[in-house]
Amino acid sequence: MSLLAIGLNHHTAPVDVRERVAIDETQLSDALTNLRQVAAVHEAAIVSTCNRTEFYCGVQEADPAPVIQWLRDYLNIEPDQISPYLFHYTDEDAVRHLMRVCSGLDSMILGEPQILGQIKTAYRGASDVGTVGQNLTPMFESAFSVAKQVRTDTDIGANPVSVAFAAVSVAKQVFADLSERTALLIGAGETIQLAAKHLAAQNIGRIIIANRTVQRAAELAADVNGQAMALADIPEHLASADIIVSSTASQLPILGKGSVERAQKARRYEPVLIVDIAVPRDVEPQVSELENVFLYTVDDMKNVIEDNQRSRQLAAEQAEAIIHGQVELFMRRRRAMDANQAIREYRTTVEQTKDFMLKKYQRQLKAGTCPEEVLEQFAHTLTNKLMHSPTAKLRQAAEDGNLDLIDAASELFDLRKKS
Repeated sequence: MSLLAIGLNHHTAPVDVRERVAIDETQLSDALTNLRQVAAVHEAAIVSTCNRTEFYCGVQEADPAPVIQWLRDYLNIEPDQISPYLFHYTDEDAVRHLMRVCSGLDSMILGEPQILGQIKTAYRGASDVGTVGQNLTPMFESAFSVAKQVRTDTDIGANPVSVAFAAVSVAKQVFADLSERTALLIGAGETIQLAAKHLAAQNIGRIIIANRTVQRAAELAADVNGQAMALADIPEHLASADIIVSSTASQLPILGKGSVERAQKARRYEPVLIVDIAVPRDVEPQVSELENVFLYTVDDMKNVIEDNQRSRQLAAEQAEAIIHGQVELFMRRRRAMDANQAIREYRTTVEQTKDFMLKKYQRQLKAGTCPEEVLEQFAHTLTNKLMHSPTAKLRQAAEDGNLDLIDAASELFDLRKKS
């Protein structure tokens, strides 16, 4: 049985192709069942996210063609619309790929942790449908274990590499406990959405979202149990904000030195963190001159991200070394399992032959045949029975010039040539 990983991702395919191949939760059970019905496929799991759709299979032969054909038929896609974007890996390379994906080494943002949860969900889905077994289950469980080891033994996920995440990381440095703090988020674009989610995940005490369109602010606030307001209402809430993250398309500053100074007086100069990631800037540069105001611009955030990206890259090299060792360990265990299966089957064959012969010659003993004669016949016949198949195979190998099989037999049976 071989392991196969096949699919496409953000490295190999543009978003419009990824969209066509995506399999959502409502399709997953049917897709797994349908894929499992392909004659060559014995086990199957499907991972489908915004950045990748990948199929992991236990197959009789290490040939991706049947799965590719199934994919074209199932999604009704012409070959030239998908074939140029597909990758495939078998056995050891398939295991390595899954371990790298689970560890965040194959992600758009190096080391991002969300993919591990997504793959665990995909595996549970396949397990619920009953399409994973003795081949894929150890593969996925090993990948999960390796991902945990990578997180524990390296700094792959320790440093933020997105602007929103970096902003929240800085906030945690300024304020040890965010649970009693208030965050004012100005804007409602993607960066602000991510910042809101990250802050909510860190149990921020309160989130206020201000936007030119209040309805848009209200939609985002509802997702994080926050409060929405218009930009015009910012001055009256500014003094309550410990953390301010601003990212709008305004051509003029949203926060001036005067308004922040008045808020600081009302706050009795308690520390305030302001992260301005807008271009043009939303916050007047002179705000940084005020007492206990920590102002970070988009350039400051980029510096943080670049430093953290370099740190993650070093951690990624350590992670690759961990994965290399774990792939070798997994494959050794897998080969050992294959050997155990062969040993069990061979032992069963020998036991069946022995039992059959024993019964036959026990009947002769009961019939009064000389015991020495019965034992001699038993030993001779049993030896011939056990020797027949290996001998025939070795003779055929010699005729075919298959010296590797002959050498393997010599090693297997510990044969030694006499000098």
